[in-house]
Amino acid sequence: MQSFARGLEVIRSFSAQAPQQTLSEVATRTGLTRAGARRILLTLQTLGYVDSDGKLFRLTARILDLGFAYLSSMPIWSLAEPVMEALVEEAKESCSAAVLDGTDIVYVWRVPTHKIMRNTLGIGSRLPAYCTSLGRVLLAGLDDEAVLRCLEANPPRALTRHTITDTQTLLTKIQQARKQGWSLVNQELEEGLLSLAAPIRDRAGRTIAALNLSGQVNRTSAKVAQEQLLPPLLRAAQTLSERLRLGQTG
Repeated sequence: MQSFARGLEVIRSFSAQAPQQTLSEVATRTGLTRAGARRILLTLQTLGYVDSDGKLFRLTARILDLGFAYLSSMPIWSLAEPVMEALVEEAKESCSAAVLDGTDIVYVWRVPTHKIMRNTLGIGSRLPAYCTSLGRVLLAGLDDEAVLRCLEANPPRALTRHTITDTQTLLTKIQQARKQGWSLVNQELEEGLLSLAAPIRDRAGRTIAALNLSGQVNRTSAKVAQEQLLPPLLRAAQTLSERLRLGQTG
C-alpha cells in the first residue's frame, strides 16, 4: 500500500507547471529518495503511464484511463451531458459540473460556449471551494463543523479584490446557499467572472455534485443572472437529481 501511495504521489507531481521532470525534480517534489523515485518511474514507464527520453519524464495519454474509469463508473455523468448541453443552448453561457475533493472542487464535466477565463478549465481541473459557486454549494452539503474544518485546512486568501476571506462571512454565505438551494459568486475567483451553482442530490437528499453557469459581468450583472440564468439552472439540476434517483432505483 505504501508503494501504491508513493506511485500516486509521483503521478500527482506532474502538472501544467511541471509537465516534464528530471528524476531529481520528481524526488524533490515527492519527498522520495532518488532511488525510490527512479523505481516508481520505471514501473510506471513499464506500465505505459510514463515516457522518458532518458533524462526527462512525462505522463502519457494512458494516464487518462484512470480518470475516465471514475467517469464511466458514475452513472450520473452519462446522464449529465445532454442536460448540460440543453442548458447551455438555453442560457448561452458555459456550464460545468464538479464534485468536492477535500478543500477543492474538481471539474468532472464541462460544456463551454467560449473562453471566459484566462486559464481554460477542463475535466480534472481543481479550484478552491471557498471562492467558487460550485464549491459553496458543495460545502453547503456539509454540516457547519465540517465546513469550518475545510476552511481551516485551506485558509482563504484573496484571489481578487472581491474575494471573501473572512471565515465567519464565508460560513454565512455557505449557510445561505444551503437554505436557498443555490449560490452566486461575483468576481471572487477572477475579475469579471460571475457564476451561479445549484446542487445535484442523490435519492437520500445528499449533495453529491453541483452544476453551474458562468458568464462575464460586462454582459450579465448579478441581478440579470438571478432573473435569467438561475431558473433554467435550477431546472437542470433538478432534472439531473431526478434522473439520478430513477437510475438508482432501476
